[in-house]
Amino acid sequence: MELLYILCIPLLAAACSLAPGPVVLAPGITLVSSISVLALSFETALKATTAKEVIAIPDWVSCDSFGALILVLVALVGFAAAVFSWGYIDRLKETRQGIMVRPYYSLFNLFMVSMLAVPLFSQVALVWIAVELTTLLSVFLVSFASTSEALEAAWKYVVLTCMGAAIALLGTLMLYWGMSAVSPQPFTWAGLMAASSGMSPSLLSAAFCFILIGFGAKVGLVPLHTWLPDAHSQAPSPICALLSGVETTVVLYTIMRLFPLFPGTSGSGIGMWLAIFGLVSVGTAAFLLIQAKDYKRLFAFSTVEHMGIILVAVGVGSYGAHFGAMLQIVGHGLAKALCFFAAGMTLLTTGNRDIGSIRGLIRISPVAAVFLVAGALGVAGAPPFAVFLSELSIFKAGLAGGQYWVMGLLALFVVIAFFGILFQVNHMVFGKPAAALRTSLPATCLAAPVIVLLPVILLGVYIPAPVFDLLRLAAHSIGR
Repeated sequence: MELLYILCIPLLAAACSLAPGPVVLAPGITLVSSISVLALSFETALKATTAKEVIAIPDWVSCDSFGALILVLVALVGFAAAVFSWGYIDRLKETRQGIMVRPYYSLFNLFMVSMLAVPLFSQVALVWIAVELTTLLSVFLVSFASTSEALEAAWKYVVLTCMGAAIALLGTLMLYWGMSAVSPQPFTWAGLMAASSGMSPSLLSAAFCFILIGFGAKVGLVPLHTWLPDAHSQAPSPICALLSGVETTVVLYTIMRLFPLFPGTSGSGIGMWLAIFGLVSVGTAAFLLIQAKDYKRLFAFSTVEHMGIILVAVGVGSYGAHFGAMLQIVGHGLAKALCFFAAGMTLLTTGNRDIGSIRGLIRISPVAAVFLVAGALGVAGAPPFAVFLSELSIFKAGLAGGQYWVMGLLALFVVIAFFGILFQVNHMVFGKPAAALRTSLPATCLAAPVIVLLPVILLGVYIPAPVFDLLRLAAHSIGR
């Protein structure tokens, strides 16, 4: 029943956030909801490591190890974003009259429901609906500032991703048609896997291509990424943490779910195409990072890079690469949330998003500067952060599999991205500021980065046994 509670609690919080009463009730309700969902997600993950699957409604709502990993990540980043939102939105309310606090928290909770639903739904058709809801419910948060830039970004976001969703729907319908011709089983992930051996390989490949292209637009894979830096830079910073840290990941999860349907070696077929798409995304993002002028767009381009790295790891096809991909998913989600929390703190302090205009942040706001550097190091893959360990696992697995060209290009692009991110952040943090005025930050804005910083460092030096078991089982679930 905990799976149903995970979906129902934020729905109830969304309704209660709009109820008449003191405005302070909305962030409080959201925080209680986030804590409850996080606790239930941990419980689900523990059960998923001992049982094959946690089932609430057979063939409709269930969660295996891979789903539990995504579920915990969404819940943890969502909890941190709820904490950060309390002080961040309150500070915006002081500087902008008429800000809609209650609608913000209501949409926040609805957005959380849509992302939590993706790993909890067993029916593939329902997963498509949940993925589409992540766009429809978050587009209002992207345009929350109501500026011309925010409205343009929201429009581009909804048009491109909804077009992608239509293409993915065609692929989903092809899978259903092919499966119904050979098996009477329900259209679930397990049923699809059981029926895949009897389905036409050409039909499977065509359906996968439609889903990869359609959902690839939502993930931000090149060349379908053009909406992502606009939307992820215009949304409020806690929403950026959700968009870049976990929304792209839950959509990539649906693509990864289809990988076990295809037999063959890792260097051929679907694995090869995933590696190509991933390398193109990583390479393009690496050079875009160098020329970024807005630090929120900088971190958005980094999301494109990491989605590509995960896709390359899946394409490599070995258990070691898949384990690295799972750790990369977790490390990137937490580190990217940290980056956008630090970006929000920097924006509150300086009122500026232009990298070239900010110097000496360490003197203006030492706390914001420290978190910004930590976030940059974490997302760039420096030790001792989790991303370093995950990328090391991916490189090791790729070299062991003899994929030298793939790993060589990936290493080159990762190094370029590493120096691109640190060069930009170094420009902002150090130097002499134009004004040395220090601005205090809300307490919740200081607490939220700590929530994600601690696990992203811990997982870089030590992986607790329950987490290791969850990562191991999730890696096996996408093996062939």
